[in-house]
Amino acid sequence: MHNTDTARDTAASVDTTGMENTDNLAEALAAAREELARLRDERLRERAELDNQRKRMSRELEQSVRFANERLLSDLLQVLDSLEAGLSAPGADAGKLREGIELTLRQLEKVTADNGLVAVDPVGQPFDPECHQAMSMVPADGQAPGTVVQVYQKGYLLNGRLLRPALVLVAKDSEG
Repeated sequence: MHNTDTARDTAASVDTTGMENTDNLAEALAAAREELARLRDERLRERAELDNQRKRMSRELEQSVRFANERLLSDLLQVLDSLEAGLSAPGADAGKLREGIELTLRQLEKVTADNGLVAVDPVGQPFDPECHQAMSMVPADGQAPGTVVQVYQKGYLLNGRLLRPALVLVAKDSEG
């Protein structure tokens, strides 16, 4: 009988342990589900924040592109005002008109220089195909072959990058 009581006690012990394990597993499952829900919510919030940030950056980029020339155009308003004033001056003589145009040109050159535009006027310099476009080669006494002797149209660099090459005449060897 003693064996039967031991078996019965063992079965009862296993039953109690099994219930405790089931309760522990249920609690662990509930905790895991709560953690999963929390992580999903966190991921959803982070995704929404990233999406909002992406939209905000897109709007800012669009605004900066739309108004990139604002400073330049604001500076050019003085030049426009000077040109309009010169054109509206009654009976201006040629000397005064020329003086006004020269002053306006200096204003325009200052505005362009302040915004990173630099003229390329290479007379007397060696021909550089990176910055110059040769229109023709001409004999030029006193100039080394390959030297720019005349500029038809100035070239321009914008913040160190070629915007427009200078159109030039280049000295050729007087023998050729």
